[in-house]
Amino acid sequence: MAPLPAADELAVIRAQIDRLRRRERALCAALTEGPATARQGKVARVEVVERLLRVFDHRLLPEAVRQDPDFWRTRRHVEVRCLPLRDGLSAGFPPLPAHETPGLPLQ
Repeated sequence: MAPLPAADELAVIRAQIDRLRRRERALCAALTEGPATARQGKVARVEVVERLLRVFDHRLLPEAVRQDPDFWRTRRHVEVRCLPLRDGLSAGFPPLPAHETPGLPLQ
């Protein structure tokens, strides 16, 4: 079997990561909300830790401060997007998640 082009491999990997993240969220919710006895497995034990964090909320600053250009800086950001090709989906690759649509950044 010929190796996948890098763009297709990246799309497949991101689709797998998305599925794994969704599964992780579901498992974490079940373990957090479920009984403590469900947190013990054969090879791992889950510990649920809750913390209160103090965070800075810039939205609470006065509008004049938020709009002052002296408090802003420009930063370079590089983003690699996967854009599905209709004919590529029929080649046996797993379908891309719905949120990975052309023109939208990947989350």
